[in-house]
Amino acid sequence: MANKKLMLGNAAVARGLYEAGCVYVSSYPGTPSTEITENAALYEEMYAEWAPNEKVAFETALGASIAGARAFTAMKHVGLNVAADPLFTASYTGVNGGFVIGVADDPAMHSSQNEQDSRHYAIAAKLPMIEPSDSAECLEFAKAAFELSEKFDTPVMLRLCTRVAHSQSIVSLSDREEKGLKEYVKNPQKYIMNPGNAVRRHPIVEARMEEMALYAATSPLNRIEMGSTKIGIIASGASYLYAKEVFGNNASYLKLGIVNPLSADYIKSFAQKVEKLYVIEELDPVIETFCKANGIDCEGKSVLPITGEFSQELVAKKLLGKEEEHYTYEGNVPVRPPVMCPGCPHRGLFYILKKLGLTVLGDIGCYTLGGAAPLTALDTTICMGASVSGLHGFNKVRPDSAGKTVAVIGDSTFMHSGITGLIDIAYNRSVSTVLVLDNHITGMTGHQQNPCTGLTLKNVPVDPVKIEEVCAAVGIKRVRITDPNDIKATEAAIKEELAADEPSVIIVRRPCALLKKVNYGCKYQVDSDSCRSCKMCMRIGCPAISFKDGKATIDSTLCVGCGLCSSMCNFGAIKKVQL
Repeated sequence: MANKKLMLGNAAVARGLYEAGCVYVSSYPGTPSTEITENAALYEEMYAEWAPNEKVAFETALGASIAGARAFTAMKHVGLNVAADPLFTASYTGVNGGFVIGVADDPAMHSSQNEQDSRHYAIAAKLPMIEPSDSAECLEFAKAAFELSEKFDTPVMLRLCTRVAHSQSIVSLSDREEKGLKEYVKNPQKYIMNPGNAVRRHPIVEARMEEMALYAATSPLNRIEMGSTKIGIIASGASYLYAKEVFGNNASYLKLGIVNPLSADYIKSFAQKVEKLYVIEELDPVIETFCKANGIDCEGKSVLPITGEFSQELVAKKLLGKEEEHYTYEGNVPVRPPVMCPGCPHRGLFYILKKLGLTVLGDIGCYTLGGAAPLTALDTTICMGASVSGLHGFNKVRPDSAGKTVAVIGDSTFMHSGITGLIDIAYNRSVSTVLVLDNHITGMTGHQQNPCTGLTLKNVPVDPVKIEEVCAAVGIKRVRITDPNDIKATEAAIKEELAADEPSVIIVRRPCALLKKVNYGCKYQVDSDSCRSCKMCMRIGCPAISFKDGKATIDSTLCVGCGLCSSMCNFGAIKKVQL
C-alpha cells in the first residue's frame, strides 16, 4: 500500500527514478537541479555519480541506456548547453533502456547567468518534453518519462523550474519495479551516426514526433478541467498552479504535461469551449506561438512578461487588474547583497588582484562574488571554462596585456571545462597566467564532491585528480601552489608569473571555510586601543568585520578564525584568541 510523504520536487524526481527501476544516474551539480542526483544517491539500487561535466554525464547515461538499463541525467538549463552535442544526435539514435534527461530552468535567474527556456532545445532536437507542476507530478512524470522513452524509442526530457524543483508537496510512494537490463543487440544502422545512417534515421525521428503528437491528444499527462467557459487558460508547470490559485473555478484549464510535441487538434478542441483564451507560460511564448501558428486565437505575452518569474500576484494583476494590498515598510532597509562567507579562501586572492590593478577574467562559482564591492576585482563572467579560453583570446589580440591579465577558475570548474582551454593556451603558446582556486569542494551548489576531492558522490574514497599534474601533462611548465591567506607570498607569485614569457598556472589552494574538516581553533578580536581606524581590514569585505564608534570590530559569531584580517593590520590591533 502506498504511503504519503512531504517531498521536495527534486527529491520526488529521484523517488520516481527509483520506483521506475532506474539503475544509472550521472550528473554535474547545478542549481536548481542538484538535489535530484543527491537524493538518487541515497537509494542503493541505483548507481549515482558526479561526472566532470554535463556532456560527459549525458553520454555516460546514454551509454548505459544503449546497454539496456534505464538511465537518467540531470542538469540546469545552462548545463543543457554543454550537453547539446550528444542531445541532438541521441534523438536520432533513440534508446534501448529508457533514457530521461532532467533539466531545471531558472526563471528570474536566482542562481544563473541567463534565463534561457529549455523548451527550445526539445523543439530543435525533436524530443518529447514533459513538465510537472508539483512534487506529486515530479514523481509520477519521472516514471512516465521512462515508459514514454521505451514506448517511442526516444530520450525524454523532464523539465522543471526553480519553484517546482525547490518546493515541497505531498507525494504517494510506491514500491520499486525492477526492470532488469534489456538485451543489447549490435545495431550499427541505429547507433553509428555517420551520414549514411543518420540520413535514414531522420525520417524516423519525424515520424516519431508525429506519432507522439497524436499520443499527446489522449495522454493522461495532459488534461482539461472545465469551470467557467468565459475564460480558458492553457498552462503547464508552476504557471498552472498560479492560474488555479487566481481563477479557481472561474476559468477552464488545459493543463499541459506534455509541452513538446503539442497537439493542435487537442488545443483547438479546448479553445472552442471557451470565450477568451489565455496562455500563461514563463519565459518565451512557446505554446502561444504554436497556437497562433495553428490559427488558435489567444493572448499571452501581450499582457504577460517575457522575463522573470511569475506569481499569483502577477497573474492576478496582469489578467484581472487586481492588486492585493500589502503592508510596506517605509523606512530605509539596508541592502543585503550576496558576499563571500567569513573565512572564504578566495577573499585574500581577490584583494591582491584588485591591489595590483589586474584585468581578471572570471568563471562560474563562488569566486564570481569577487566582482562585488569592496573587492570589485572581476572583469568578466560568461560560462563554465570561459575564463581560461577567454584569457587566451584576450592576450593574443592584446599581447601587451599578458603582464596584467589573469584568469580565475575553481577546482570543479577546471575539471568541468577549464582543462581544454588550458590545452589551447599550452598548444598555441599563449603568454597567459591562470589561477586555479582550489577550495577542495564544489562550493556554490552546496558542497558536492568532484574529481579533485578524493571522494565520489556516494563517499567512496578514490585517488584524487591532482590539478598540478594535469597542468604539467598538458604542457604547462610553470606550475606553482600558494596559500591565498599568505598575502605576501601569493602577491609575489602572481607578479613573478605575470613577468614570465610563457604560460603559467598558479594553484591557489585553501579549503572552503564551511567544510566540516576546517577548524582553526581560534577566533580574532580587535584591541580598540591599538586600532588606528585606517580601515585596511574593511578592504577584504569580510562580513564579520564592521566599524562601530570609529573603530573596527569583529563579530565573534561570524568569525571562523582564518586570520586574513590580522595580516591586513599594520598596527597589531587584531589579536588571535584561542578557543
